[in-house]
Amino acid sequence: MSENEDKEPESSEEEGKTIEEKMRADEEKRKRFEGKEIEDGDFVIVKITGKTKRGNVFRVSSEEDAKKAGIFDENEARQGQYTPDFVIVGEKGFLNEGLMETIENMKYFEKKSVRLPPEKAFGKRVPDKIERIGLAKFRRMNQGKPPEIGQEFTRRTQQGAQRGTVRNIVQGKVIVDYNHPLAGQYLDYNIEILDKVENFDKKIEYFLINKGVPPANVEDFKINYIEDDKTIEITIPKMYLFQNITYMKFGLAMDLQNHLSDKIDDVKFIEVFEKMPTPGVGGGAGAAELEESVMEKVKEFDEEQGEEKEAEEEGEEAESEETEEKD
Repeated sequence: MSENEDKEPESSEEEGKTIEEKMRADEEKRKRFEGKEIEDGDFVIVKITGKTKRGNVFRVSSEEDAKKAGIFDENEARQGQYTPDFVIVGEKGFLNEGLMETIENMKYFEKKSVRLPPEKAFGKRVPDKIERIGLAKFRRMNQGKPPEIGQEFTRRTQQGAQRGTVRNIVQGKVIVDYNHPLAGQYLDYNIEILDKVENFDKKIEYFLINKGVPPANVEDFKINYIEDDKTIEITIPKMYLFQNITYMKFGLAMDLQNHLSDKIDDVKFIEVFEKMPTPGVGGGAGAAELEESVMEKVKEFDEEQGEEKEAEEEGEEAESEETEEKD
């Protein structure tokens, strides 16, 4: 028998033990929390399915639900879009007002269905959020490109960036709607509380996911927590070194300092640029070849992110257009 054949049963046995240990831990946690009320400040994992009154599903928390609704997309699945939500109960920025209020009045592992009015979901449609922009001015604001109906358009103002959608072009004017695509609608949600996050490392992982890191890539970020200094060091993976992730790092640092303030004061990001091999030395790849290989991987990552964003935008636009036609 070969060495590999000897190792396979041991590996399978270890995996089996790990699964059993996890199942026991999950069962013990369920016994501890089942039926207990959720409190402000709790870190929870929530499964949410959202649909309009007409039954159009716009939000799911699992691949199974996405397939049932007929909205499953392989690219979104790879990016971890069909996963439950990580929520800090009572904190803004995680869920809309109605969903947060509902969760605040739930118990662990409870299921609930609610219908939210516009003011508790994405707000009422506001006429003042519809703007008419001259064609020439729009082109200047759109990097010289002409408008396209359905395109996303971002306008910079003193109050920040406004994200809207080009709805129409009438008599030399571009009609841009800055209302949320689901504004003005009553929305139905199915909610289930799946878990309470207690482990410190798990909380860090979920904060990374909340900032756009696909769940499958979270382990690539090396985390080192220095308890005495209340400092956390996060080593950025090579794949992300050529990405513009300044805002992601800033947002992650703010989240960790605000929501884990009892444990974290300072957040340090470590970016390691290894020395490129000298061309032709030791039979290794040349610097140009290595750089080309890295850039190819970066390009693949960019394309995946772009496809994900495109799919999301198309889904929102289709939902909004269908609503307008039926109204």
